Amino acid sequence: MVLVGDDAAARCRGTVRRRGVMLVGRDRGDPDIWRRAVEIGAEYVLRLPDAESWLVDQIANAAEGVGRPALTVGVMGGRGGSGASTLACALAVTAAGSGRRTILIDGDPLGGGIDILLGAEETEGMRWPDFARSKGRVGGGALEESLPALHGLRVLSWGRDDEVSVPPQAMQAVLAAARRLGGIVVVDLPRKVDDSVAEALTQMDAGLLVVPGELRAVAAAKRVASAVGMVLPDLRVVARGPYAVGLDEHWVAQALGLPLVGDLPVEPGLQAAQSGGEPPGSDPRGPLARFCTAFWDLADTSGGADGVVAAFGTGAL
Repeated sequence: MVLVGDDAAARCRGTVRRRGVMLVGRDRGDPDIWRRAVEIGAEYVLRLPDAESWLVDQIANAAEGVGRPALTVGVMGGRGGSGASTLACALAVTAAGSGRRTILIDGDPLGGGIDILLGAEETEGMRWPDFARSKGRVGGGALEESLPALHGLRVLSWGRDDEVSVPPQAMQAVLAAARRLGGIVVVDLPRKVDDSVAEALTQMDAGLLVVPGELRAVAAAKRVASAVGMVLPDLRVVARGPYAVGLDEHWVAQALGLPLVGDLPVEPGLQAAQSGGEPPGSDPRGPLARFCTAFWDLADTSGGADGVVAAFGTGAL
C-alpha cells in the first residue's frame, strides 16, 4: 500500500505504475484531483475525513495480511437440550485436530459457557466481557492470541460473573476479526434472534439446526427456523435420534422444509468422557468425530465457504 498526500502528487509523476496506490486529499471541491490520480496511477481517490474508517480498514488489512475468509458455521438448537453446543464443540475440535486454524465462539450468553465443554474454564485468556465495548476494527492476530487455547483451537466464551450484554457492533467486530484469520470459525448460537444474534447470522456461511426426532421438537424448531431464515438464507437440519414412531431424519427435514445434513450419531460414554476432561469430538474413532470430519471434508472438496451451500443439499452425511 502506498498513500500519497494530494500535496505530494506532483513529485510522484512518472513513477512506475503499481497496485495499491491511494491519493489522499481533503479538498472536496478540487476537480483536478482526478487528473493527478491518473498521473500517479492511483487506484483510489480518498477524501478525508469521509473515507477515514475505510482507510483505517485498508491499512489494517495491509498490516495483518488478509486472505480467504474463514468458513463460518453457526450451530443452534431447535429446542432446549437438543445437543447444539455439543455439536458445535465437536465440529471445532475435529477441525482443529485436522490441522485447520479454528476458533470456537460462544454466542449464547445463557448457555453456561462453551469453554466448560472443552475443559477450558480455568484456562487463562479473554472472555466476552473483555470485548463487550469493542467498536470499529478488532485485530485478528490480537484476538487469536488473547483467547484461551486448548485442544489445538481458540475459544471465546462467557465469564462466570454477572451477565454481560454484547452489543451488535461488538459482535460484528469480533466475528469479522475471527473470519479474517481464515480457517474455520464455529459459532454456538441461541434460539432467540436478537440484534446481536442477527449480526452474527449475517456473517455465517451456513447454519446447522439440531432437531431431536420428536413432534414437539420439530414444532419448536419450525419457529426457530422461521426467525433465523429471515437473516441466514442457508440453514440446514441435523436430525438427532431416538425418533418417535413413524419419524426419521428425512421426515424431520421435510417437515421443516429445510435441507438435511444428516443424522447426528449417538456416542456412548460421551458424558463420562466429558467428566474426564475429554471434549465432544476428541475421540477420532468415535461416531461424533467421524460425522464432523465428514462434514469438514465435504465442505473442503466443495470449495470451502463458497461450496458449503451445495455440499449438503441431498443429506450427504
